[in-house]
Amino acid sequence: MKKIMGCGVLLGASAVAAACLVRRAKCWGSTAAEQVMALPGDSYLTDGPRARTIMTRALSIAAPPEMVWPWLAQLGRGAGWYSYDLLDNGGRPSARHIVAWIPQPRVGDAAAIGWLRNLDPSRALTWWLPGEKALGTTMRMVTDMRLDPEGTGSRLVIRISGDATGTVGALVMRGFDVVDSIMA
Repeated sequence: MKKIMGCGVLLGASAVAAACLVRRAKCWGSTAAEQVMALPGDSYLTDGPRARTIMTRALSIAAPPEMVWPWLAQLGRGAGWYSYDLLDNGGRPSARHIVAWIPQPRVGDAAAIGWLRNLDPSRALTWWLPGEKALGTTMRMVTDMRLDPEGTGSRLVIRISGDATGTVGALVMRGFDVVDSIMA
């Protein structure tokens, strides 16, 4: 009985810790204005189910946009994800340089996070995953990336939005929130 109670306490504490992590990570670094600013992908999920997530994160980078853009342009297209490679890149190291063989992005390009649906070269990308089936649910995801000049550096805003249908849709979205919060 003590083992069952101990497992229950551990599970409860883990759930509370995960909820605190996700709450903080969903808007990490972003201002109130950035959290509500319109991005192209915002309209892609307007007809979706209630099981949904929206995460707007931002950071200032001490490099001008023309130096940052090539890193965004190759993200997930053969250069990795610049995160925990064991979790999201199959254990392969993400690039530590600009990969010459990766072409400039074009609308319609495919990557692990979907299809490039919107492109403003050197400024913004919007990736769209229209419906991935897994674990008894269908999940749609949008990843908006916007790069603006900020003084002598850059400001990067990334919004990830998603929704899910199916009996475990809400659970899948919460699991995604936790995993993505760790990787971000």
